[in-house]
Amino acid sequence: MTGREEIPVRISSAEIAARIEDMARDIRATMGDQAMIVPVLTGSFVFAADLIRALARTGADWPLDFITLSSYGQGSESSGKVRIVRDLVMPVAGHDVLLVDDILDTGRTLTAAREMLLERGARSVRLCALLDKPSRRVVALEADFVGFSVPNEFLVGYGLDHAGRHRGLSYIGVVET
Repeated sequence: MTGREEIPVRISSAEIAARIEDMARDIRATMGDQAMIVPVLTGSFVFAADLIRALARTGADWPLDFITLSSYGQGSESSGKVRIVRDLVMPVAGHDVLLVDDILDTGRTLTAAREMLLERGARSVRLCALLDKPSRRVVALEADFVGFSVPNEFLVGYGLDHAGRHRGLSYIGVVET
């Protein structure tokens, strides 16, 4: 793909924006005034930025820290082992944490991340995913907040990539792999 090719739209920019506003209201109503946001990089950065701004419009002004996790190494299939590439700087002990990711797929990464945050003393950890692919789940895990449930397709855009490309699309599209 050359980046100039048309990538079919699965979820439009307008649909994403509207859903994020709804999610922010639900998250704020559920989590209250005191929480900490922990986006999982790299894929969630676009979603996390828009979600944080939507949360601010609800009056939420929560601390934020990032974690980078990997279970893929150099391949395109998960190894099943999750490793920390970049750790948190801020302590999570005593906080209600909103763990934010772009996609809930097999569930391995978010399960490992939640367990790690709880082991570090987080009071609670709620999961927020823009996309959910329940057909790919290999561990019993459900997100507390989901933007869209999607079929088992290779999705790009809005932070999701294919070989490092297409993250900057304003919508979520489908590519053939």
